[in-house]
Amino acid sequence: MSELGKKIATRESYGNALVELGKEHEDLIVLDADLAGATKTGIFKKAFPERHWDIGIAEANMTGIAAGLATCGKVPFISSFAMFAAGRNYEQVRNSIGYPHLNVKIGETHAGISVGEDGATHQCNEDIALMRTIPGMTILNPADDVEARAAVKAAIEMEGPVYLRFGRLAAPIFNDPETYQFEIGKGITLREGKDVTLVATGLMVSEALDAAEQLAADGISARVLNIHTIKPLDVDLIAKAAAETGLLITVEEHSIIGGLGAAVAEAVCDTCPVPVVRIGVNDEYGHSGPAVDLLKEFGLCAEHIVEVTKASMAKKA
Repeated sequence: MSELGKKIATRESYGNALVELGKEHEDLIVLDADLAGATKTGIFKKAFPERHWDIGIAEANMTGIAAGLATCGKVPFISSFAMFAAGRNYEQVRNSIGYPHLNVKIGETHAGISVGEDGATHQCNEDIALMRTIPGMTILNPADDVEARAAVKAAIEMEGPVYLRFGRLAAPIFNDPETYQFEIGKGITLREGKDVTLVATGLMVSEALDAAEQLAADGISARVLNIHTIKPLDVDLIAKAAAETGLLITVEEHSIIGGLGAAVAEAVCDTCPVPVVRIGVNDEYGHSGPAVDLLKEFGLCAEHIVEVTKASMAKKA
């Protein structure tokens, strides 16, 4: 049972959710590329060893096998680090899964700056941008344990390819498991506000909530949106926030190029043009260091969100 305030890495949530779904879905097969201990699919392996396939360090091969399984009526989940599942593997995902629109789920872990000590080569800040370009690809980026478990369940219940983004760093639980409802393509208003809207996803949602508290103390009423589905984006919710608050601040542990900020800016341009300020990883690589320290260094923290929001208020018409 998830406990409010407790910190759990969403990769742990992923492994635990797979076990629960494995009990209900005999057609669920989990494939990993020699990283089951890190991606936490090893939890599933202990429960269902015959349905956990370790393909070795061969991500493209793993993807091709999963595509074949999907054509035979199985529901494969392939897992690796984001750099390999989305980066190294892009062409196979595009052509073997996306093009035939196969029912394969891509459960990747270790995305973003919070990968920490593994450094720039493993800190994939481009995965959402890559996956957004694939027609028909659904992209889910859950913010806590409750949402991550719900996202995995929603992914297996829908037909078609899904990219799920999970993190290495433990994230605080803020969703109540007794009342939480997850719907693909529908963002969630976590806090009402009239002066500005903080649009966050994944690990940054809890930081946006903290920032809203700090802003409230300074007389700024900030709305907070949790966008767990990057694609398809909840354009109606974004447009409503744009119309009612007049300023959007997007916050993501991903490059500001091609991720949540880009998706929101595109939606706003098409529906209700207002200023959009993007907080994320700028056009640069990460580097090795403790995850929490790196998040602060790159401005992916409540304090920086507050600073940027205050500086951006003058942009409102």
